[in-house]
Formats: sequence, C-alpha cells, structure tokens
Amino acid sequence: MSENYQRLVDSTIEHLKWLKATGRQFVVVESQTLKDLQAPPPLPRVSFPKANPLPVVSSTIEQPKLAATIEEPVAASAGVQTGNGNAAAIAEIRNRAMECLKCPHLVKSRKNVVFGVGNVNAELMFVGEAPGADEDSQGEPFVGAAGQLLTRIIKAMGLSRETVYIANILKCRPDTPGQTSGNRKPTLDEMKTCLPYLLAQIDVIKPKIIVALGATAVEGLLGKTEGITKLRGNFKTFRDTPLMPTFHPAYLLRNQAISEKRKVWEDMLQVMERMNMEINDKQRGYFLKA
Repeated sequence: MSENYQRLVDSTIEHLKWLKATGRQFVVVESQTLKDLQAPPPLPRVSFPKANPLPVVSSTIEQPKLAATIEEPVAASAGVQTGNGNAAAIAEIRNRAMECLKCPHLVKSRKNVVFGVGNVNAELMFVGEAPGADEDSQGEPFVGAAGQLLTRIIKAMGLSRETVYIANILKCRPDTPGQTSGNRKPTLDEMKTCLPYLLAQIDVIKPKIIVALGATAVEGLLGKTEGITKLRGNFKTFRDTPLMPTFHPAYLLRNQAISEKRKVWEDMLQVMERMNMEINDKQRGYFLKA
C-alpha cells in the first residue's frame, strides 16, 4: 500500500471518528462512489458500535433530500443484488431509507431511521412491526427489553444477532403526540408506504425463512387480520419464502407464563427443523413442565 494511499485511509478514519464524536450516525455516498469503493484496493473496514452504524464510507455529507417515488420493491442498482454484492445493495437501499421524507409526521418526530441489522447473507430473518423509543434513540431494531429477549431466543437457537437479519415493517417510530412514553400501532397507510424498503431487503438477502413477530408484522406482510393466536405455529408463504408467525417478544414480557414461552419456542423449533439445524435434547426440553 502506497504512502499516499495510507494517508488517505488514515484521514478518512479520523474524519469518520470526528463525525461520530459530533453525533453524526450516517453518511451518504453517490452510487458511482459506492462502486469505486468495491474496486481493489479496498479501504480498511472501520468498526463502530452497533448503536451508531455507519453503513458506507464517505468524507462528504449530503443534506437529506426528498426521496423519489418508491415503487414496489425499492430496487438496488443492477449488478449488486446477489452474492458478494449484497452488502453494497443493502447499503444503497439503506441510503434511500435514510433520506425518506414520505411520512412528514414521522420525519418530524423521529430521531433515527431504524433500517435493519445483521448478516446481509442470512438464512433466517426476523421482522417486527416498528421501532420503539430505545430503537429510535439508538438507530437499531430490537435493542430495548423486547429486543433483549429476542436476542436470548436467537442465542437459544444456537445463532446470534450477527448471523441473522432483523428488521421492521416500519423504519420510523410511530409518533405519539402528547405522550411522553408508550408506543402505538403503525397505520395501514404508514405500513404501505414503508413496506417497499423491507421488500427490497428481503429480495436482496433472500432468507430461507422469515419469522414474523406479532400480529402487526403478520398483517403488514400477509394482510392477515386474524388473531396471532390462530396464526402462530403454522408456516405461511411470503414471496415464495416460508414465513412463521409467532408472538412478539413484548407479549412474553407481559405474559410470562411458561406455557406461552413454550408456544414461541415450539415455533422456533419448527423453524430450526425447516432449516435443517441440529437440535439437541436440551433445546427440545426448554419450557416444558417438569
């Protein structure tokens, strides 16, 4: 690596550190710059805390602009949709979502766009309904109490947040005018407006199985309005991908009966079996009554 190139790398890293220290969480690059960054020699990867993800590297900050009309789904540029291009394709979709101003009331109240997190080549994808206060603050889905429970469920399956992909139907926290706490269910119009971003994520990642967490996620994906109690535990199909509806982790925080925990775990066992994962006796016995 040449001395000039190393200086460029060092300067870029220092600039990004400065941006992070001043509160900047995201930077935006042009599509051509993104392609140039893919060409050798690549810039070294810079690790940042998940709470402040920087999806792509650029020393130039662009002001947000009105997103173009979104068709279903939001397509990534040709040539970067599969294989090793998944990261670039997801980064491009992320950039579009970060600039989105389609729901002015949500734009006004949000702190961060909560795009998604995890392995862009994941075989398993979890989809929730919308960010809460913790997620809005940190810019990452499922980091609050319900998210911590989801993380434990994923670990019990023998996986990790780094090996799966986690996203929501809505990328912005639903506004709650006049409230200092609490959440509300996304409206149908909000979900319809934001859904193309999730569809684009699914089309790029191509998971083998999707787990829909809660009734709102199921409604947003399948249009089903039946209760989650009736839907959970039975595989559905979404865009040719098996989809398992199950209870949202927040439900298990409200109702900690071992019988309800077992229902969710039985759903996860079905997911593991469909993915041909090895299941040991200890895993099969979780939340069974003595």
